Amino acid sequence: MSSNNDLPRDLIVELTRKLDRLCVTMESVRDKQDEMIENVSKIKEAVYNPDEGLYARIRSLESWKDTASKVIWTLFTAVIGLTSAVVIRLL
Repeated sequence: MSSNNDLPRDLIVELTRKLDRLCVTMESVRDKQDEMIENVSKIKEAVYNPDEGLYARIRSLESWKDTASKVIWTLFTAVIGLTSAVVIRLL
């Protein structure tokens, strides 16, 4: 009879150990999830921050590109104009 009583007790001990391991694993998952939430928040801030975020930097680069393009075309037109003036004067 002692053997029959030991089986449920062993089963209860085994289940208790497995539940403890499951709880530890769940806590670890929760910690990792909190860490991921924090990282996603940092990424979101880096991308969407209106002053220093990725979109603000892209907007700044596009503005610089437009300005640089206008300056280059102005210089190109001036060089062509001056070259034409020199050629006409020489003829």
